[in-house]
Amino acid sequence: MNTLKSFTKSETRNYKQVLEVVVHTNSYRAVGNILNKNYDDSVPCQRVVRSDGKTGGYNRGSEQKKQILEKERVSSTGY
Repeated sequence: MNTLKSFTKSETRNYKQVLEVVVHTNSYRAVGNILNKNYDDSVPCQRVVRSDGKTGGYNRGSEQKKQILEKERVSSTGY
């Protein structure tokens, strides 16, 4: 989770990029599953997007994820 806390409001990473930093494996879905269970607001899970650029899921709803990213002025394809 410290990796996510290091992201600035203007940048996103995809699940694969986060995983490569954390454990260097091909378990992309594991990252999504872990983040889906996180409800700690200090961990910016909304800043992790799919590798195809779409926003992906969010445990508080995809619309809220999009709104937060827009508020943070993060550009991502797939909105």
